[in-house]
Amino acid sequence: MTAISNNNTVSNALLATMNPAATATSTAQAAQDRFMTLLVTQMKNQDPLNPMDNSQMTSQLAQLSTVSGIDTLNTTLQSLMGSYQSSQTLQATSMIGHNVLAPGNGITLSKGTGAFGVNMSTAAGDVKVSIQNVQGQTIATMDLGAQSAGAVPLAWDGTTSSGAKAPDGQYTFTVTSTNNGQSVDSAAALSYGQVSSVSTNANGISLNVANVGTVKLSDVVQIF
Repeated sequence: MTAISNNNTVSNALLATMNPAATATSTAQAAQDRFMTLLVTQMKNQDPLNPMDNSQMTSQLAQLSTVSGIDTLNTTLQSLMGSYQSSQTLQATSMIGHNVLAPGNGITLSKGTGAFGVNMSTAAGDVKVSIQNVQGQTIATMDLGAQSAGAVPLAWDGTTSSGAKAPDGQYTFTVTSTNNGQSVDSAAALSYGQVSSVSTNANGISLNVANVGTVKLSDVVQIF
């Protein structure tokens, strides 16, 4: 019997016979089984005068153990993520029927009342709100004065700058903030609406909010 002088010859020969497509889609367990088969074959056919280096074998076993551990960790993480998403979805459904403040610039005036809000990232010395009709015309203004950081729930009674009452319907608003007369970008508009349902997709969990639209759960600023 002719001794094999190169320990990698058997490995290369066996690997060459493998189906590449099957190899690409194999599991970590299948890879481990193949590795052990190659290792045993190498040991059986090694050159007695040039046996396999123990350090190489130990290194290969360590690498295989690492790959197997990573595969197990990925499986565990996927399971945890699935459980976490299910838990989040269950918690989100409890918000159905509740009103929320979320990013948006719409106001729904109903029965002479329209709720909305402003989210202050930092404090500002003077905050003003301008309300526009569907034609984009400013029909009312609100001077909120100094505001500290945080969400500020607001309500509009439909009174316009001329003192008349605006009809029920959809309106928009803009908010500005200043400090000592200098404009600061610290105020963001918030729309108010009732959560009607919950949706889950690749982007996570979303709330379907009446008169606001689809809102990410993480974007909800305040719940009522």
